[in-house]
Amino acid sequence: MKKNFLFAALAATTILAGLASCSNDDDNNNGNQIDPENVVEDDASAISLVNGVYSHWQPLSSSFSFIIELNSNKLISFEGEEGEAGPVNSRFEQEPSTWYQIKIFNHLFLGIAQANEAITTVTNSRQLGKVSEAGYNAAVGKAKFLRGLAYLKLVQLWGEVPVFTEEGGSTTERQSIDNVFNQIVSDLTAAESLLKDYDGDPRVPSKQAAQGILARAYLVWGDKPLSQAEVAAIANTQTDPAFAKDDAKLQKAVEYANKVINSGKLALDPEYNKLWGREYESNKRHTNEHLFTIAHDGDKIDAQGNHQTHCSWTFPYQNGENGQGYNQNHTEVADDDLYDDWKAEFPNDKRLAETYFTEIKNPEDGLTYHYYSPIYTPVNGKGVDQSYENAENLEITKNSVDRIEIRYAEVLLIKAEALVQLGKNAEAAEPFNQLRTRAGIATVSAPTFDQIKREWDYEFTYEQFSVLNSYRWKDLISSVKKVANYKHFANDWQSKQTYTEDQAAYFTKVHNHLRAKYNNVRGKHYRQPIPTGLSGEELGIAQNPGY
Repeated sequence: MKKNFLFAALAATTILAGLASCSNDDDNNNGNQIDPENVVEDDASAISLVNGVYSHWQPLSSSFSFIIELNSNKLISFEGEEGEAGPVNSRFEQEPSTWYQIKIFNHLFLGIAQANEAITTVTNSRQLGKVSEAGYNAAVGKAKFLRGLAYLKLVQLWGEVPVFTEEGGSTTERQSIDNVFNQIVSDLTAAESLLKDYDGDPRVPSKQAAQGILARAYLVWGDKPLSQAEVAAIANTQTDPAFAKDDAKLQKAVEYANKVINSGKLALDPEYNKLWGREYESNKRHTNEHLFTIAHDGDKIDAQGNHQTHCSWTFPYQNGENGQGYNQNHTEVADDDLYDDWKAEFPNDKRLAETYFTEIKNPEDGLTYHYYSPIYTPVNGKGVDQSYENAENLEITKNSVDRIEIRYAEVLLIKAEALVQLGKNAEAAEPFNQLRTRAGIATVSAPTFDQIKREWDYEFTYEQFSVLNSYRWKDLISSVKKVANYKHFANDWQSKQTYTEDQAAYFTKVHNHLRAKYNNVRGKHYRQPIPTGLSGEELGIAQNPGY
């Protein structure tokens, strides 16, 4: 996950300035004066051009967790020293110079800029008859899908951001929340009309993938994201704002979720644990739950391998037991309580054992390794390639598992939540209970909002939703402060159990991170800081409140 693995091919220039497409020039809008260097020769070249946009998504697959999950009560980071990018996010000490914020913000905008150029080039090529209608639809549909998704990530994490497309716009002037969402909806509805139906390959954006992301976008928009002024009012406090909603947009979330559901092309995989790992990626089981994924073939093959497994399972079988040292994973489950609380409520939930590993047998030495205090905290099971049963995980050296951006389970839960927020709790039971039935826990006749929130945790823990959901529900501060109830938060934690010297050193770091989360979280953390460019240059974008 370190910086030196990345960007060897990127120029050390200002990332955003000048990247807005020049396709709004008269020459590019005049079919008789198209720049011959700004065309492709055939459909395959058009698709290949758009596929280049993925090079800006691949480095982000694991990086999203270093903001979305670390800025929550669920995950802590021991990647590097305490002042490095992973740990400072874990401690709510991020700044404009923090690496993961720099990386994600800049790559999303680089992808947008490349999508803009691709749309212009493919449009020119279509006008000249070099690209067929089908080729145009596939290429431009994919480009607009990726651009809409990028703007959705940006507005969720940074609020008002610049909007620029092939038609123009500013790379520095921040747009209102509504303007950003209008662009998202414009892109994704265009993608919906241009793309083909889901054909079983989740690496390829489809009509149903666009509809699923539209359902997500309307749910986020329907929960009224905070404006810059609203964040400024609470920036230096530990007070959550009031929850608010927009029923019309929530109804649109239901509408788009229904489009996916009614297509009949997606389904839940009957085995929850089969969703993660190389043997189960890209719909190899043909169960059609993965709706859209980011493809990975591994380090030195794609732009950057997916380090989600590497970071969660950095040092297999070296957690202090059996005389093999005491190395720390790059990301760690925040404390045993996350496992304990779930087990106390639903001990038979099939998802629990796949989300939190508390013991694993190593077939190489026949020993069972435990992940529970005083030995360790549980391991994030979704970060371990579950293709491997009772074997040392080889994926930590390959980083080739595809990242799931959206799966069918999310579509069902989006529909259920939007219906509950609309007061249609009984109607929400059907999609909600599909998840519970697969998990093997009791169904309900009318889920409550609190049950919906818990279901997001049970179904999607460590799948890069935590802080985004807290932003929607306006409970960031109260949810982070739950760490005060964790067993290693109290100052006398060491007196309650017997620890070896190495174990005490490990849990001291756990304690310090839990304390830092509780003490440092503020209203300003409803936004991430506007970062610098990849080379440390200022981007000319007004900073978010409190940073």
